[in-house]
Amino acid sequence: MKLVEKGTSFLKEFQNFAVKGNVMDMAIGVVIGTAFGKIVSSLVSDIIMPLIGLAVGSVDLKDLSVTLKAAEGENPAVVLTYGAFLQNVFDFILIAFSIFLAIKVIINIKNRLVTQEAAEAPAPEVPADVKLLTEIRDLLKDKK
Repeated sequence: MKLVEKGTSFLKEFQNFAVKGNVMDMAIGVVIGTAFGKIVSSLVSDIIMPLIGLAVGSVDLKDLSVTLKAAEGENPAVVLTYGAFLQNVFDFILIAFSIFLAIKVIINIKNRLVTQEAAEAPAPEVPADVKLLTEIRDLLKDKK
């Protein structure tokens, strides 16, 4: 009987963990982040890199390499493909910059909404005792 009770409490703990908002928010963030990553990767590889290639004379970074040792018979050549590395570094920088800009836009929108809500919110009512003390202060100032 103890084993069944422990199993039931374990299942309840797992259910509480899995259904909590933090886990669901994280799962949604991962899905949206994956989709956003695909969009940014497409932006880099399909739009930005062709424009850069056009500007620098149609050089594709992925094709840049140095042959360290030529092929001999059945032995393949030893090639250092530094272009692929440079392409990945460039992709990372552009993706990081794109995410930075997206977060900046989101923060600006959020700040505008918070400011707008604060402006629309009615001013808190001053308690009666504070009003009375303010009136007494003003009367004392007028007597001087």
